[in-house]
Amino acid sequence: MHSVNLICHEFVVAVSFVACIAGLLLLWDRKQQKDEWEETERILLRMSFTYWLVYCVAFGIEKVILPEWSAVVMSLKVTTALSYLLTFSCILSLPLHKFAVHQVEE
Repeated sequence: MHSVNLICHEFVVAVSFVACIAGLLLLWDRKQQKDEWEETERILLRMSFTYWLVYCVAFGIEKVILPEWSAVVMSLKVTTALSYLLTFSCILSLPLHKFAVHQVEE
């Protein structure tokens, strides 16, 4: 049962890796935004996708590297944990930012 969950998690990480690249490509806007609030939302979304992309890459490398390289594996685990927390904080910041913008408009 544990190996099935691990394979499912690896599949979800692989799919989300591709989705992050697609999201970053969709958010890539060459023209400068005039609205400061809209640009802040765009930056928060880019940061969320980028941090999750770092998580996916570190997770993938961690699965490929030999377990004998404990220092590398430990640094990858720290990287995955930090990028996971940073992604969570960016995602949490999006509705808080919208709420703050809504409060200022009123």
